[in-house]
Amino acid sequence: MKNRRRVLGDAWVDKASANLHAYNAEFQNLISRYAWNEIWGRPALGDRTRRFMVLSMMLGTHAYEEFAMHVRAALDGAPDSRLTPDEIKEVILQSAIYCGVPVANHAFGIFTGILREKGLLE
Repeated sequence: MKNRRRVLGDAWVDKASANLHAYNAEFQNLISRYAWNEIWGRPALGDRTRRFMVLSMMLGTHAYEEFAMHVRAALDGAPDSRLTPDEIKEVILQSAIYCGVPVANHAFGIFTGILREKGLLE
């Protein structure tokens, strides 16, 4: 949970924890153990590199809700792992070539909405 909170922030983890019930608790436990402990807890790549990778993979698999969640986390993360809007833009631009223009177009729509909600876009 420490890694999950570090990467996604307390508000997101608290929201997910508040929504636990008999049918999703085991799944939440599974992702906490494997994704957030076994993978995000590995030291070799660091959080910044993993953020780039996750954003790219979310676009490659058309997991747009997860993409949005990780964009917010990347913009709000700890200073040493935070991504800038320009860096996220570059991820989306590269996705146009490797994942397709429609994917990048949709991602830019999501990204633009998040930038506006955070007051980062004129």
